[in-house]
Amino acid sequence: MISTTTLVVATCALAVGTYAARFAGPVLRARIQLSPQFEMILATAAVVMLLSLAVTSALFEGHDLAGVARPVGVAVGGVLAWRKAPFALVVIAAAATAAGLRYLGVA
Repeated sequence: MISTTTLVVATCALAVGTYAARFAGPVLRARIQLSPQFEMILATAAVVMLLSLAVTSALFEGHDLAGVARPVGVAVGGVLAWRKAPFALVVIAAAATAAGLRYLGVA
């Protein structure tokens, strides 16, 4: 079990680190010139990180597979987002698909 003091110190350290990183961006942007190739790599890395988070969340629940309904719902939402459907429709269709499959007994 983690002590309260350790938890508070870790939270404060993460808060200070996050603030420092957010503060450093605008401050250092004027002083550091990044190459267009490096900026493209950073942009690609951000997309890869978000995609990996989405895939992990869609396919797993804890350490186990999430079943079929959630990935199918996410796929429906992904197709609608790719087709540039309104965000509300994407979310509702994805949730309705997963809920409908679970109602039909597809885990």
